[in-house]
Amino acid sequence: MTHKGTVTIETERLILRRFRLDDAQDMFRNWASSENVTRFLTWPPHASVEVSRGYIQYIIDSYADNRYNWMIEHKALHEAIGCIDVISIREDIACCEIGYCLSDRFWGEGYMPEAFQAVIRFLFEEVGMNRIQATHDLNNPKSGRVMEKCGLRYEGTLRQGSRNNQGICDSVMRAILREDYDKQ
Repeated sequence: MTHKGTVTIETERLILRRFRLDDAQDMFRNWASSENVTRFLTWPPHASVEVSRGYIQYIIDSYADNRYNWMIEHKALHEAIGCIDVISIREDIACCEIGYCLSDRFWGEGYMPEAFQAVIRFLFEEVGMNRIQATHDLNNPKSGRVMEKCGLRYEGTLRQGSRNNQGICDSVMRAILREDYDKQ
């Protein structure tokens, strides 16, 4: 694999880019403080914009380690509306896991599949990943639908295999292989 870190990726409606400290207000307002958005995530809603700013600083500091953490900016609005990250990498099998969240104001408009498909393309074609996987709470089928739209296949349900803000939950595993991607 050839790690490149978080590079800017543009799609028709979005710019996926590095986090900036001036994104803190958008992040807090648009998704990080929302109980609706964070309901199935592993971190609680941010209590203040300072918490969002602290998280952003942590991400900025991690860029030196070739991490993959994209802020999703809406091109027309010039506003940060979500994020998508590589949350883990297994070098030995060229595999990574993706996590994402998006402001609920933008749900159902195809923004997350658009962002995720761009990240998949980058990770397969530029980095050399062989497998990209993601999980979602069984009770969050809309997240699973995003994965399906991006070509991730159902691989199984890990009964009581995860924990999120709802407690212990069943975790659905989906993945796409490079050979699947090449056939699309």
